[in-house]
Amino acid sequence: MNRSLEPASRTPPVYRKEGVVDCAELFLCDAIIDTRSPAEFAEDRVPGALNLPVLDDAERAHVGTLHKQVSAFSARRAGAALVSRNLARHLEGHFADKPREYRPLIYCWRGGNRSGAMTTVLRAVGWQAVQLEGGYKAYRKQVIEALAHLPDSFDFRVVCGPTGVGKSRLLRALSQVGAQVLDLEELAAHMGSVLGAYPDRPQPTQKAFESSLWNELRRFDPTRPVFVESESKKIGNLHTPEILLTRMRASPCLNLNADIPVRVALLKDEYTHFLADADALGQRLDCLAGIQGRAQVDAWKAQAAAGNWDELVSDLLIRHYDPAYLRSIDRNFTQAARAQTLTLTSADETGMLALAKSVVHTVAGG
Repeated sequence: MNRSLEPASRTPPVYRKEGVVDCAELFLCDAIIDTRSPAEFAEDRVPGALNLPVLDDAERAHVGTLHKQVSAFSARRAGAALVSRNLARHLEGHFADKPREYRPLIYCWRGGNRSGAMTTVLRAVGWQAVQLEGGYKAYRKQVIEALAHLPDSFDFRVVCGPTGVGKSRLLRALSQVGAQVLDLEELAAHMGSVLGAYPDRPQPTQKAFESSLWNELRRFDPTRPVFVESESKKIGNLHTPEILLTRMRASPCLNLNADIPVRVALLKDEYTHFLADADALGQRLDCLAGIQGRAQVDAWKAQAAAGNWDELVSDLLIRHYDPAYLRSIDRNFTQAARAQTLTLTSADETGMLALAKSVVHTVAGG
């Protein structure tokens, strides 16, 4: 396996030139430090990286303006003063208690002045800091290249089933009993449907989603199956990488089923934020007016306002979600039609864990 895909190791890296490493050594140091601005860091970063900017967003914009409107020399002079002050703050803060043996990896946008400045200062102090050659751009290139071939390394088992049968809960239970699980909805911070936005966490950017996905895949053992849910091309606003989606659609499936009362109980537990805010639910239901018609959506909103949750959830499943699922699964996951069907008989955690253990046993035996 390529070194860049291996789990972290305590073996000291072999440097090709003093103070500089490539992406193969990403996870071989004590810490990963991103010296870019907070806005750059928020868009995407190396998994586990800590943001210690040498220029914040406003400072970076100021230096860039000087470079364009005055001169490169003026920009470098102003930038050096700002970087020096920020480095001093980091030395007196984050680095104040670091032992002599501390080995951080430092990167910026392309392995240039920002990470170079921090690396130089830390090495002058005596720490074995190293700079990532090519910076974030090199890391991003590696992620793109890895996602183009990594999915072909794994034996995926796709958990299929209509909305509310507990697919995500089964994945979490499978993880608890030791199975390898790729939870795309958790990585995407979205449950996949028009009502699926997380109430307490925004979706990441597409780049950050891909970084998280790569970080999960690189840790998996290719000799063991990886369980994943039958997702579509989009999870909320994010796109599932095409290579992964193609590999999933060609993989063996497991069908999860449950009676309507069980599904209603599961969904009410998953969407408690809507039960506490019928108006917010109504706004989301408006998105279905083009499919179900205004009269039907208004009827559902009236049920929500009246607190008739069991009736509302059941009706949504029967009228909207189940027909949509059948159309999608027949078209995209053709192996689901002949897959084993597992039945969830209750919404409690004990039953889900028992089902997960049976799934692991069945797959291992099969």
